Amino acid sequence: MTLTLVAVKATHRRRTVRSLAVTIALACVVAALFVVTMMVGSFRLTALQVITSVLHLEANPGVDFVVRGLRLPTATAGLTVGLALGASGTIFQQLLRNPLASPDFVGVTSGASLAAAGGIVFLQAAGLVVCAFALGGALLAALLMYVLAWRDGVSGYRFILIGIGVAAFFDGLVGYVLSRARLTEARQAMHWLTGSVGQASDQELQILLYALPALLLLAIGLQRHLRALELGDDTARALGTRTELSRAALLGTAVLLVALAVAVAGPVVFVALVAGPVANRLLGPATGGILAAALVGAALLLTADLVAVHLLPVSLPTGVVTGAVGAPYLLWLLATTNRKGAGG
Repeated sequence: MTLTLVAVKATHRRRTVRSLAVTIALACVVAALFVVTMMVGSFRLTALQVITSVLHLEANPGVDFVVRGLRLPTATAGLTVGLALGASGTIFQQLLRNPLASPDFVGVTSGASLAAAGGIVFLQAAGLVVCAFALGGALLAALLMYVLAWRDGVSGYRFILIGIGVAAFFDGLVGYVLSRARLTEARQAMHWLTGSVGQASDQELQILLYALPALLLLAIGLQRHLRALELGDDTARALGTRTELSRAALLGTAVLLVALAVAVAGPVVFVALVAGPVANRLLGPATGGILAAALVGAALLLTADLVAVHLLPVSLPTGVVTGAVGAPYLLWLLATTNRKGAGG
């Protein structure tokens, strides 16, 4: 018995050390990408110039204008949107116990897209109003799916199927909305629907900056309940978890994260789908880290924005790059999941 307890403690210690090491390494990678995003462009800067300008360590009007006025908002949007998408995606996947359970596919993002496109086309909305429409659309879509999936509780498999149906319905309505738009409105709506971290206004970005720390701390605080729910409702109840309350709190947190991210940057696809599995590969036995998945999401989105803006012949929205990279990953995931007989 003593040997078994020692072995369990040693295993737990190794997992904790690996989780901490991976999380710190990811944070360093994200910080480096954050700085690099502000270094490159038509006016190139050194890392020292960027850091001193961001931290207000040295006054240089020319550098400060380029860094704080032009590049910092885009870099901050990429960082915060990536963190929100990565965290929300892994919560959905763990809670619904399916690697395909991403906000991109279960209707949340589609609800935001429909509301935002409708506001742009029919009400000529712009800026913060579009952000509010997208946020409201995502929350209403999530509430609709939760109500439709409820049957003495919420089954992950049923929630996913209903979410896919709701997403298809909303996507069809988005097509109808675009068909009723004039050329300028259709262009504006299509640009928003593609998703890009450079389109956020200062007010939209401030909302995400204020809400993100609280939501991430809440998600990390609920992680113990998430791990219990992964074991099944009966086991979770035996461990003292109030299953439906915990599930609703986790879903609500994940929906708010993705809704705010979509409201700021539009529906940037596949980041939420990819971040969790990549983080789990890095974490090894210590899988399921919400903070690690959030950092992977930030790294992916910052890298995608660098590629979209600086490494391609023509500057493109960030969502084009994430879609081009994410689609092959989705096909691979579908093939391997089907081969393993998992995922419903």
